[in-house]
Amino acid sequence: MNICIIPARGGSKRIKKKNIKNFCGKPIILWSIHVAKQSKCFDKIIVSTDDPQIKDLSIENGAEVPFIRPAKLSDDFTGTVPVVAHAIKWQIKYFKKPTYVCCVYPTAPFLKPEDLKIGLEKLKNIDVEYVFSATEYNYPIQRSFRILSEQRVEMFQKEHINTRSQDLEHAYHDAGQFYWGKTDTWIKEKPILGNNSVVVKLPKYRVQDIDNHDDWTKAELMFNAYEIKKQK
Repeated sequence: MNICIIPARGGSKRIKKKNIKNFCGKPIILWSIHVAKQSKCFDKIIVSTDDPQIKDLSIENGAEVPFIRPAKLSDDFTGTVPVVAHAIKWQIKYFKKPTYVCCVYPTAPFLKPEDLKIGLEKLKNIDVEYVFSATEYNYPIQRSFRILSEQRVEMFQKEHINTRSQDLEHAYHDAGQFYWGKTDTWIKEKPILGNNSVVVKLPKYRVQDIDNHDDWTKAELMFNAYEIKKQK
């Protein structure tokens, strides 16, 4: 069996109640729950939360919330992997051990069912432990710079000051949408980023990290533009 785990704690700081804030017509976590259901990849969709409102909303929309996440896993410093490992151990203790587990973030409105399907097929058919979403940086990271005192600037990689952008190696970053993994890999809390992982590449116009209010506004503008384009 395959399960989906959506980690959605209630104590977001920069955007209050971020995981249930309305995003383009519905609470943002519902985009993730509905896409997970549409993908038909999962026997169970479990929301790991410490928040009663998130719990009720998730259950009303077809997800399961079989436990309340412990406080020690609900602070600002706990990473994704321990939260997923906790949910898997709960599943194994009371029900059947899953074969594959996918963590889907609650703030991933650009996620599509086909992305999850592609990720599952890669995990099944390639000798890896994780498959996750990624996209290319908008600008060559080799040309990035820091701002020093008195607003002076300094390149991180000075050797590329005269290198043409088209001659630089492409660089990618985590898209922050989903992470497929084998059950034992999650339980052992192995790091996701490494040579035992492969990616599902997403186009840049379907990726936006949502950490603050500016990110949220940008994401809604991108989402609405994408939906209008699809209708043409």
